[in-house]
Amino acid sequence: MSLLVASNILLWIVVILLAVMNYALLRQIGVLYERVAPAGALMVNRTLEIGQQAPALEALALDGSRISIASRSGRSQLLFFLSPDCPVCGELTPALMSAAQAESAWVDVVLVSDGEEQDHQGYVSRKDIGLPYVVSELVGKSYGVSKLPYAVLIDENQRVASMGIVNSREHLDSLFEAKERNVASIQEYMNKRDEERFVEVKS
Repeated sequence: MSLLVASNILLWIVVILLAVMNYALLRQIGVLYERVAPAGALMVNRTLEIGQQAPALEALALDGSRISIASRSGRSQLLFFLSPDCPVCGELTPALMSAAQAESAWVDVVLVSDGEEQDHQGYVSRKDIGLPYVVSELVGKSYGVSKLPYAVLIDENQRVASMGIVNSREHLDSLFEAKERNVASIQEYMNKRDEERFVEVKS
């Protein structure tokens, strides 16, 4: 009988220890999740700065329509720079069109590339792209694009709201989030939040 009681006590001790360990593990996972929060689109640009006036340009789309970039339309505009030869660009195209539809109430999406026009005609047809598509080397140079895929979000006041390399739908959404929170990037927002927490703890 005493052996049975001792084994039961030992079993309860093991159960309690496991519960404490699980609780500690959950807390560590929560801390780790905060530390590896989405970084957002990476800004790599030596030509533009957040908040500066966006270069105003006129360009012809593949369908022959004239596209005004950074115009005084009262709406925001997302320039998405891509290439038919870029695998990541091709994978992102459906997500981009989905985002354009979801955010259509406040932002116009324009695809921008350069090169031979016939290559882009085939790409648009294969991907069934229904967004304005501009082939212009000048636009890419004016906006300092050196890596693809890249996106620049211009606000309703024709100023650069956010920008960066876009490798996923999360990166694309981070540009919208940065504009909404009035920060240069999600990285900046996360850094500010960490600094505020540090000040609160210190005080």
